[in-house]
Amino acid sequence: MDDHGAGTALREDIQRSGYYPELVAEALTTALGGEQPASYVVHHEATFDRDELRRHVTVLVLTPTRLIVGHVDEHAPEGAPAPLASASTEAVRLERVDSVVVTRVVSDPAHHQPGGPTAEVVLTIGWGAVSRIDLEPAACTDPSCDADHGYTGTASNDDLSVRVSEAADGADVVAQVLQFAGALSQATAARRT
Repeated sequence: MDDHGAGTALREDIQRSGYYPELVAEALTTALGGEQPASYVVHHEATFDRDELRRHVTVLVLTPTRLIVGHVDEHAPEGAPAPLASASTEAVRLERVDSVVVTRVVSDPAHHQPGGPTAEVVLTIGWGAVSRIDLEPAACTDPSCDADHGYTGTASNDDLSVRVSEAADGADVVAQVLQFAGALSQATAARRT
């Protein structure tokens, strides 16, 4: 990561998350391969695993050519004297990104104005690494029919989903995710023309 512009802001947000910042930064530097960040999201979340707190950070970085997806997870020590953490990154060429889905939740939608507050955002990005198929028995409209009509279903890309809310993460993180989604949508649209 550079020491100016978006690289500096990214490094500051990684530090501010307080979640193994040197490990997160090192993993991202390797994945960036010298490219500079154009936009990014740092999302730190804590979950409870039985009676223990587990933390996780997801960092999304948009470069001129790629989407970098980084995850750092804590693991139970299982006999180790200190907690363990794993850092993984995936670099996806922008032409591989085939869906950017943004779900916004707003309060009092009848009075919502463009740029107004957003209570929650779910950003789902698909690039074909993980596909989900939901099947269910097919049926016809005849209620007395007991014939086997096979199955019907849907297939969808669901490689990554990030959910942030104003209540849990703050309005600045919600705005950051919306800005990132717009930048990613613009970058992938430009690659398809």
